[in-house]
Amino acid sequence: MHIRPRRNRKSAAIRQMVEETKIGAEHLIYPIFLKDGKNIKEEISSLPKNYRWSIDQLLPELEACMKLGIMTYDMFPAVDDHLKDTLATYSYAEENFYLHAIRKIKETFPEIVLMSDVAMDPYSSDGHDGFVSNGRILNDETLPILNKMSLAQAQAGIDIIGPSDMMDGRVGSIRETLDINGFTDVSIMSYTAKYASAFYGPFRDALNSAPKHGDKKTYQMNPANKREAILEAELDFEEGADMLMVKPALCYLDIIHVLRENFNVPITAYNVSGECAMVYAAAEKGWLNYDMAISEILLSMRRAGADGILTYFAKDFATLLKK
Repeated sequence: MHIRPRRNRKSAAIRQMVEETKIGAEHLIYPIFLKDGKNIKEEISSLPKNYRWSIDQLLPELEACMKLGIMTYDMFPAVDDHLKDTLATYSYAEENFYLHAIRKIKETFPEIVLMSDVAMDPYSSDGHDGFVSNGRILNDETLPILNKMSLAQAQAGIDIIGPSDMMDGRVGSIRETLDINGFTDVSIMSYTAKYASAFYGPFRDALNSAPKHGDKKTYQMNPANKREAILEAELDFEEGADMLMVKPALCYLDIIHVLRENFNVPITAYNVSGECAMVYAAAEKGWLNYDMAISEILLSMRRAGADGILTYFAKDFATLLKK
């Protein structure tokens, strides 16, 4: 045999030299759950090792994560039910604790990157990402609400807007709103291919944001569809998205890959709560090695083409890298 691939695997030094895919802390985006109040650090029962934080408890946590090399965070608000209404008005209210938290974080750590969540569901009494009327989620009526939400977040100091609602035309509408108000430097990381997945359960527990009726299948994508993801990406790109996201990630590596092959903007992947919860549970049972599993999972997303990965494993993986 003249060709023996094993020769390139015969030592650790050679394996490292020819390694095709690299992943570091700089590729990680850490999702964080925020809650109003003080002295709050509540572990999420369905998502171990992850917490709802009050801002006073979160700041030291962010500092610790920064020392591990994690510099980008996606912030999600856990809003009390009495603040929710059908129009999600609290999302852009001056007293919104989420907006105040963004300001405080950016004042304390101006060097880090903060990404927001833009959708009605954390603030909606209906629990849907869009405006509900007579049981229907209305697309065009939702856009002005998302615009107000995005503008309020930009004014608070957010670096990257993350529209997760999957309404048609929302990227262009948000981009126009930001630009005419002078926020041309605020980026948009669009949830481009967000599928109607079974893997969102722990996230909805964390925010108490599950739909009060029906499901999200009229706006989130059918897991059976790949070509539709390209259409969504083309629209978001044309409307001004700076980055395109695939959510979930682990069951949709082919979608990450097809977007990477077709679009010359950064592609990100969201390693969602249910995907992470499975690993936590299996590791707790002793059925797999936690460190090896999370390393392999995150590497697979990078190999598929993800430039950045939103993952609840971020702190643990960054700690592992330090070792």
